[in-house]
Amino acid sequence: MNSSRAAALPVPTVPAPAGHAEGVTADEFRAAMSRLAAGVVLVTAQEPPLDPDDPSAPGGEDVGMTATAFLSVSLDPPLVLVSLREGSRMDDLLAEQPLWAVSVLTESQRHVAGRFAMKGRISDRLLFEDIPYVRGEVSGAPLVGGALATLECRTEQRVAAGDHTLVIGRVLSARVPSAEGGPLMYFRGRYRQLG
Repeated sequence: MNSSRAAALPVPTVPAPAGHAEGVTADEFRAAMSRLAAGVVLVTAQEPPLDPDDPSAPGGEDVGMTATAFLSVSLDPPLVLVSLREGSRMDDLLAEQPLWAVSVLTESQRHVAGRFAMKGRISDRLLFEDIPYVRGEVSGAPLVGGALATLECRTEQRVAAGDHTLVIGRVLSARVPSAEGGPLMYFRGRYRQLG
């Protein structure tokens, strides 16, 4: 064997530890990520009727959830992604209901974002009661009046990611109903205005 040549040794693979990386706590991770400004959207869907074979059966309840982990994935085809807490009502609903919608909230819709982000909140039916909205033609989901933009989507893929589910949706309709105001932002744990 030639001593001037180093033998290529296989590099052992070490399985990644479960949970947080060594030295990174949940609080440290949360604090670091709070420095990333994000737009705020309301994700909505309508529960399917209890008896889909009966045309006279009432439609299911509207469900809404505030999200800041929402982004564009692809232009062709038009795809978006939203991150949902695993086991949340919206995660459970979108596991069975493929149609959903997104309203991009304006800086004047902070109350809408706060209402649908509350823990231990009242029923979604009551949360929608005094919020102006139209029903999406494709999804049947509520689209918030005065939003900067609205999208109606159909789930293409669901990916388990830690304690969240990444839902990738194909955009079936996109509208820009309002040019008024700036976007609602979330930064350092609070809703903020751009600028």
